[in-house]
Amino acid sequence: MIFPAIDLMDRRCVRLVKGDFNRRTDYETTPIDVAKSYAADGAEWMHVVDLDGAKLGVSTQSDLIMELAKESGLKVQTGGGIRDARQINALLTGGVTRAVIGSLAVSNKELVASWMKEFGAEKIVLALDINIGTDGRPRPALKGWTEESSETLWDVINAYKDVKTLLVTDISKDGVLGGANVELYKQIMSRYPHIDLITSGGVGTLDHVRALKALKPHGVIIGKALYENKFTLKDAIAC
Repeated sequence: MIFPAIDLMDRRCVRLVKGDFNRRTDYETTPIDVAKSYAADGAEWMHVVDLDGAKLGVSTQSDLIMELAKESGLKVQTGGGIRDARQINALLTGGVTRAVIGSLAVSNKELVASWMKEFGAEKIVLALDINIGTDGRPRPALKGWTEESSETLWDVINAYKDVKTLLVTDISKDGVLGGANVELYKQIMSRYPHIDLITSGGVGTLDHVRALKALKPHGVIIGKALYENKFTLKDAIAC
């Protein structure tokens, strides 16, 4: 399944390169128009990131994200600055389908596990942004990708017995349109066949989409390639 993405800053659609806020591209199309176009092109889901929330550590655009869900009619999963159950409850009752939890999934596992119990594991997506270390092991990045965890990706996943949906981004691939880390995703799916994997980062061509679809993950997130008209959402869904 294709998850077209919207990244929000200052209530506008933007894209970053490798998560660098200083390497930002703004797009003129409004978030509402983008969301409606995704729906018109056949999407079922949409992935929305509150980059202001991720940067500041507190959700800042929840009202807009809930409006996107309402106006588009799409199922929406969203993250960025989510830090407490009150925020999750507001999003879920406001029309969002799943809350995406990033660095807290590494730094405060007990809290995130409690949210899975409170809201249901199907409502929480663990989003792990990783770097491949010099030892070849994938390690989650923290604090806006400025710090690296001492734990491996496998350590973090293994800490959650109830996880249903996992989103993994290889930071080195994000925003550069050069192709995804297919081998990493193969490893994840082999180790955890019971977990629904969503891939993120690197898609720049339809061949990249096909390579990921061949793995049969739960979903493939595509962002920049759609904004820059590398191909259409309809073509990505159909290929």
